[in-house]
Order: sequence, then C-alpha cells, then structure tokens
Amino acid sequence: MCVFCYLWEIFADSRHIISLVVGETDIVTAMNEESLSQLYLKDTAFQALMQRRIINVLLIASPYDAFMMEEDGRVEEQLYFEYVSLNLSSPPRVTRVSHITDAVEAMAQKHFDLVIAMPGGDLTETFEGAKELKGINPDTPIVVLTPFSREVTRRISQEDHSGVDYVFSWLGNVDLLLAIIKLLEDKMNADNDVLEVGVQAIMLVEDSVRFYSSVLPHIYKFLLKQSREFSTEALNVHEQMLRMRGRPKVILARDYEEALELYGRYGKNMLGVITDVSFKHEGAKDRKAGLTLARYLRSKDSTLPIIVESTESENRMFMRDFGGVFIDKNSKKLSVDLEKEIKLNFGFGEFILHDPSSGESVGTIKSVNELQKRIFSIPDEVLYYHCRRNEVSRWLYSRAMFPIAEVLRAHKFTSIQEAPAVKQLIFDLVVKYRKMKNRGVVAVFRKDRFDHYSNFARIGQGSLGGKGRGLAFVDSIIKKHPVFDNFDGVTISIPRTVVICTDIFDEFMTANDLYPLALSDAPDSEILARFLEARLPDSLREDLMALFEVVDRPLAIRSSSLLEDSHYQPFAGIYSTYMIPRVEDRNVMLRLLTDAIKGVYASVFFADSKAYMTATSNVIDQEKMAVIIQEVVGREWLGYYFPSFSGVGRSLNYYPLNNEEPEDGVVEVAAGLGKYIVDGGLSLRFSPRHANKVLQTSTLDLALRDTQRKLYALSMHEDAVGKFVTDDGFNIVKLPVQDFAGTGALRYIVSTYDSRDQMIRDSDEGRGRRVVTFANMLSHGALPLAPALDLMLHTGQDAMQRPVEIEFAGLVAPPGSPNKGHIYWLQIRPIIDRKDVVDDSILDIPDDQLLLKSTLALGHGNIDNVDTIVYVRPDKFDSMQNPDLALEIENINRKFLERGEGYVLIGPGRWGSSDSSLGIPVKWPDISAARLIVEASLNNYRIEPSQGTHFFQNLTSFGVGYFTVDPSEKGGGIFDCGYLDACPAIYESERLRVVKFAQPLVIGINGRKGAGIVMKPEKPIIPSLI
Repeated sequence: MCVFCYLWEIFADSRHIISLVVGETDIVTAMNEESLSQLYLKDTAFQALMQRRIINVLLIASPYDAFMMEEDGRVEEQLYFEYVSLNLSSPPRVTRVSHITDAVEAMAQKHFDLVIAMPGGDLTETFEGAKELKGINPDTPIVVLTPFSREVTRRISQEDHSGVDYVFSWLGNVDLLLAIIKLLEDKMNADNDVLEVGVQAIMLVEDSVRFYSSVLPHIYKFLLKQSREFSTEALNVHEQMLRMRGRPKVILARDYEEALELYGRYGKNMLGVITDVSFKHEGAKDRKAGLTLARYLRSKDSTLPIIVESTESENRMFMRDFGGVFIDKNSKKLSVDLEKEIKLNFGFGEFILHDPSSGESVGTIKSVNELQKRIFSIPDEVLYYHCRRNEVSRWLYSRAMFPIAEVLRAHKFTSIQEAPAVKQLIFDLVVKYRKMKNRGVVAVFRKDRFDHYSNFARIGQGSLGGKGRGLAFVDSIIKKHPVFDNFDGVTISIPRTVVICTDIFDEFMTANDLYPLALSDAPDSEILARFLEARLPDSLREDLMALFEVVDRPLAIRSSSLLEDSHYQPFAGIYSTYMIPRVEDRNVMLRLLTDAIKGVYASVFFADSKAYMTATSNVIDQEKMAVIIQEVVGREWLGYYFPSFSGVGRSLNYYPLNNEEPEDGVVEVAAGLGKYIVDGGLSLRFSPRHANKVLQTSTLDLALRDTQRKLYALSMHEDAVGKFVTDDGFNIVKLPVQDFAGTGALRYIVSTYDSRDQMIRDSDEGRGRRVVTFANMLSHGALPLAPALDLMLHTGQDAMQRPVEIEFAGLVAPPGSPNKGHIYWLQIRPIIDRKDVVDDSILDIPDDQLLLKSTLALGHGNIDNVDTIVYVRPDKFDSMQNPDLALEIENINRKFLERGEGYVLIGPGRWGSSDSSLGIPVKWPDISAARLIVEASLNNYRIEPSQGTHFFQNLTSFGVGYFTVDPSEKGGGIFDCGYLDACPAIYESERLRVVKFAQPLVIGINGRKGAGIVMKPEKPIIPSLI
C-alpha cells in the first residue's frame, strides 16, 4: 500500500487554499477524525471574484449599422434579458455614436470599459481611429465587429491591428455581445481569480475570426448554464449568485506563442484545452501547430483534457492514437458536438462512473452530497480509474469547490490498494467542506437537503429576529476564526439551528384572526389557549416533519422577536422559551413542537410583555416574532436531559475583586440547564483571566454554603409530555446535584466533601456531598473552560465593538474520547455601557452626608429626577414572607408607572430570584419604575450578590443603577436605615415603607470603579397615602 502524510500549511492570504507535503506514513492515520479536525479548508472568497466588470460600452456605428444591430433600438433590452435569463447581474449600458470623432469626444467626457467599432465602407478609417482611441485610454479594450465575408476577411488581414484587441464576425446574434463582454471580463480578472483564488481556465486556441465568433457564444452559454446548475447546491440565493462567479474562465489564444504564454501563466489551473490545428507558429502559418501544441501540453500534464477541432479528417487518427478528442469543424452539429465533449471531458454535469475494463457507465453522481453518501459503494477499480485521471478533482473544480479539489489533485493515487483510504479521505473532505460552507451562512431550509451536516437554516423570507441575527453573527465570528474548531481539544460552535422567520408569524396571526384577542386585556391563559387551538401553515408542518429526520435530540424553542437583543433596549427574558423532549412518535413530536411555537407566539401578548412594551415606549402590534428551533445541548442521565454546564459571560465586569480589572470580564456557570442561572440560582462566579481565584470556593465554609446544590434538567419521562401552560418551564425539573454523584454526568464539575478530614477533594469519586466547584477545569485544566470563555468574550467584543454578554452551554467528553469536550455558543448581545460617568468629586462626599454608599456598584453616571425611596423594613423582614412582599411591591410599582415617576428600591437578598429563600421573587415588570436597586445585607440574612441573569441585562439597558451594600463588613458600604426610619412615610405597611423628599436625590455611580452614592436629602414632604 502506498503511504502518504499530509502536512497542512495554512496561509492567511487567499493565494493558497491548502498546501500539502508528501512524506511517509499511513494516509488512514493521517486523515483520522482528530487530524481532520486540524485541517482548515480556507473558504473561497467568491465576493472577491470578478471585481472588474464591463459596465459602460461605447458603440461606434453608422446609423444604418446601429439600426440593423439594434433591431429598432433593442440591443440594450436584448442584453438585459440575456443577462437576466442567465442569472447575471449588472448588464452593460450602451452609448451610441456614429463616428470616430464623436467617440473621441465621448471618451473625453466619460470613462468606458469597452469600445465596439463597426466599420463603414472604409476599414482603414476604423483601424486608424482605434489607434487614436487607444492613445486616449490604453487600458480600454477595443473590439472591431464586422459582417462576415471572404472579402472583408481579406481586407481586415491587411490592416494595422495595433489599436484593436479583438476582431469578431457579427452574424446578428446578441449572444455574441455577451460572449465578447465575458471574454474581456475573464481576461481582466484572470490574474486575480485564477492565480490567487484557484478559479479554473479553459483555453481556446483559434485564429479564425469566423470560427471563434461562432464558438465562443456557445461555450459561454454552456458554462453559464452549468454554473447556474451547480450554484443550486449553494445554501441560499445570495450564495448562489456569488458561487456563479467561480465558473471557469475562457482565455483565447490566436497563435502558438500566445497559447504557450497563457499555459505557462495559468496551466496549473487549466480545466481543459480546445485547439484548432492550423494557425501561426513562429510567425508563419503551420498546418500542424495544434498537434505540436497538444504534444507539448500532454508532456507537461498527462491528464489534461485536449479537444482538437479541424476541417481535415486525417487528424482524427492522430487524436485517437494520442488519447484526445477530435471534432470535425465541417459538422453541421459542431456546437452540439463541442458542448457534449466539453461536458464529458472537462468535468461538467453529472459525474459518470465508468468501468475501466468495459468502458461502460456503472452509475452517476449528481451532486457533492450524493458523492458523500455513495463514495464507499464505488468499486475500488472504478475510483482508481477516475482518480488516476484527476477526474474527481476536475469535477469538483468545475463546480467551484476549489479547497477540496486542490487536496484531491495533490494526492497521487498510485495503487488500487489505497482505494479504502482515498474513499475515507474524500468523505472526510466533503464533510469538512460542507461544515465549513454551512458555518456563517443562513441557508434556506429545504426538506431534501437538510441533513446532519446542516448547521443554520431559515424557514420563510422574513426577519430572523434579534436572537436569530445574534446567532447568525456568532456563527460568522466562529467561521472567521479557525481556532474555534479546536481550542486545546475543545470545539466551539453553535448548536444546529432552524429559524422560523417573522413572515410565518404574520401569516399565522392573520389566518387565524388572533389580533383582536391578543391585543385585548384577556388573561395570559386565555390567550395561550386560543393560540394553541390555531393552526400553523401546512407547509411549515411539512418542514418540521422533515426536521425530525435529522434531529435526534430534545429541542429548545426560543423567541427571537424584532426587538430582542437590540443594542439599546434588549427584551432579554421577556418572551417564552420552551423545551420539548425527543419522543419516538413523530406525530406526538410534531404536536409538541407546534404547540411550543404557538406558545412562543402567544407570549408576545402576555401581560408582562405588554408591560415591558409600555415601559420601553414600543407599540405591541408592531412587534414581530421569529422562532428559533435549536437542539438542546446535553445528554440523558437517569431519565433527565441536561448539559454538563451552562453559563452567562460578560466582557465587562462591574464587580472586579482584588487584582481583577473590569475589562477582564466575568462568567457565571452552573451544572445543568442555564435556566438555573436565569432564575438567580447559586452559580459559580469567576473572571476568566483569574480562574484560579474563585471567591465562592476560597474557603471550606464558603464552598459548602455558597455553591450550587440543585440543577435544572428536562424530564424525558412520558408523563412530562403534557399540555402547554404560560409557565414555559412547566416540564423543567429541579434536581439535587447529589442525585448524579458517581454517574459521570458531572465529570470535572463537582468535587467531593470529605466530612472526616474536613476537606474537599477535586474528584467525583467516593462518598460524601458533591460540591459544584469546577475545580478540575479552573485549577487543573482538565477542560480549558476559562481560556475558551475569555476567547469567546473578547472575540465577540471585538466583533461587536462594544461590551457583550454571551450565553453558552457545554458537554464534557466521555472518558477515552480524543477531544476534551464541546462548548456551544448560544447567544451574544450588547451590554449597554453608558458613557456619562459621574463626577468623581461627588464620590468623595463625607460618609455622614450619605444615605447610601456602595463599593460594588453597577451602572454609570448620574440618576436624575428621583425623589422617592421604597425600602423593606429590616426589623420586620422575614424571608418566609418574600412572595407576599413581591406582590406588595408590584402594586406600588404600578402606581409609579401610572404617574411616570421613578424611585430607589432597597431590600435584602437577591432581587428577582425565583427562589424566595434567596431574595424577593419579583419579575422585571414588577419593579420596572425603579431607577436604582439596592441589595442590602442583614446580619442574619447575607446572600452572595447576583450578576448573572437576564434581569440585570434589562437594568443596564434602562440605565438603572444597582448597589450591593453590606454595612457590617469593613468597606462594605453604607445604608443609613435609621435616617429613613426617622422620616415620615407616604406609605407604610408591616414590611415596607415609602419615603418621598421635597427635591430630587443626588445619585452618582461609577461602575468601572465600583463606586456609587446617594446623598442625604432635605427634609421629606408631608406624608400622604401613595
């Protein structure tokens, strides 16, 4: 067996797609999954192709010739329709003049990309005039277009051609004009497109004006038709148009020396050669020049396809012995013969598999997807036959798949024993190529093409919505940075995603007449019930059934409205996100998925959403909803499905500790589903650049008290498949971390507490309480979580050019895997970072003049026009009463909203936690009028401050300040509750007081310095009922 080793050199520039060096080791070893993951196929920059175009054409013709050419003024119209029929963009504009002197004047006033001259009675005048025009602009190509006759041909041969680039014979066909324009564009772009990018070239060697004028239109029509067909393999219409730019170029040589020059320049990317036999060689007519050229080219490249055209049938025998193709120029079906041979020999159309012994066809491959599916069933001798002739790589080149074509062409298949390894190589390359092409591109969802290698697709023609756009942006970031493919053994990507665009939402709402109820004051449950009864479009249901052919995991159905995650008012956490388990019955799966989609649609019109709309001055009937269907990251353990870890990261850390800087960023991570963090659970907080300094695990007491004890998981049990309700977490269960001790579900995530030795061991083995420390990742590097998140945060920040918040989830690879794990980048959105920083002199005010002071402050700038404080009475606080307290605060907040006023909210524990033991379980609409929120610790109620939920993204979007105050700690801040208690209240209950002052409070925050103050105001006004 022949042995090969591939050393892949990646070039930052576009000149080389892949470089290979042949050595001595087994190709199977070289191309296994692990090494293939190191192979970076540089994507072809199709947008950089065909940069030079012919847009403005100057036509010099007598009124009679112009009339005959234009057929009553339709030349531009014909060119336009010719371009449209071939899916070509930018048809040229034609300016007409009748004489050379008019052309000189026109060129002095305007730039033209091409001049076409039609001679009148005096040919010499035309050719002399061409030299004059060349003098004005030497770079503008000039073409002479003449009617065909022997006399005209004789006279033209006697003229001085120094001012003319080409002479063509006009037979009244507008497709000749298209061929002329494309030939010249190919010539202008060849150096960049062929030499730098790898676009293929077809060389036509012909000195007969009549013949190349006849043949070129047929060649171009064929090439454009083929490029239109292979472009349908692209993922969307935009990609199709770009890929058509990768069609092979046609270069024309009119003598032997020009042919050698062009081959010397573009020969490494030559798809094939079409040559006449009789043309000039060394300045004289040579009746056998084409045969001499064929021998020379074949000596340089034994697999180069060569088609010889000749009027002399005696040359047929030579080509038969030579191993090329002969076409009789005298044939009445010359164009048909030529198209057939180009298709068979230059790699176009379907790939026809031939039995090397009989020459009979044994099958066809219609697409690259089909090649991937059938490669292992191709007989070894058939594959060996085609690969030895470079026919597989040529077929890929003709379809503009340059990266994998170049790899295959470089591999010398010298023994049939290599066939199994080469099949694996082809399969792996196609998979790698398809993954590369899918990444960063939003494909149009097609039932017949969506498969396991599809990554991101859209259903519908509307918007992707805010989250959908964010995901597409993340995918484009990943594509631009190959390091994400293998970051120290970890792959970073987005999950497989399908987005149902906003136009489907419009169709659903209109077809089911849902707006009257949706915009009413009906309760959420009534709105949801009506939406669940409505019917989605039948075409969507068919697409969803096709989705189940590929997806074999539970699904997350996420909102993606037009307003979500916008730069200045993100609607994070406002709309619903449902998860559904994977079930075998596809009809049941379809019901679950469609109900989830309708549930997300209904959440646009829930009361909380309407309140948020009011707070942001948006109009609800202008909101449109796209829906993201995404594979849930995770594995099933003991009947429950969850990822190894989930988290939220911010590139700007408003709570830096010790030597941390705000720009180092911050992450909150937890075992299980990310809902645990969103709901304010005890996650692990650390700075990715200081991962070995985690406050929560710095002492034994803290680790046992302030780390995660429960995790969220999706129930996979049959009884979990129930009716959808307004609570989108109805089938999410909260489970003790301890339940998964020793199962491997929390490998590298948990440590074990040894109560005998009073220590925590960084292992999931043995008896004892499991403590979520992530120590094996953060301290021992078992999985490079912190460096990977640092890369994601700051790459995202650089791309978005502002501080960002990201969401992620990950899977730790099972023991024995070649890699360490997989991190899925779920979302990116901007952090609203206000620039108006408070005057530092305010922060230096003496403590006795301050009502509040925080050294852990979130926000920037001054908060104006706030004169009221709502605070929880510390002496009456009882965490068991937190749910009732939340309702009381909601009622007070509503009255502030009605008056359009803001207030300062002060209370113990975590605002917004769904766990009432950790804080007051308010939602954002319940406190949306607050301009400053303060978490103040009590001596008997001290909770680690939170900073990892959607709740705080909303705070920063509205410019709401956030203080953490712990007066019992040195440097923990100030809260002069006694001062407030002494002030009269405009509202007072058993647990709550509201104090209003005669003038606005002075509130200043510098979040980057972690400093914030509220000054003691003047005397409060006379109390009255709120």
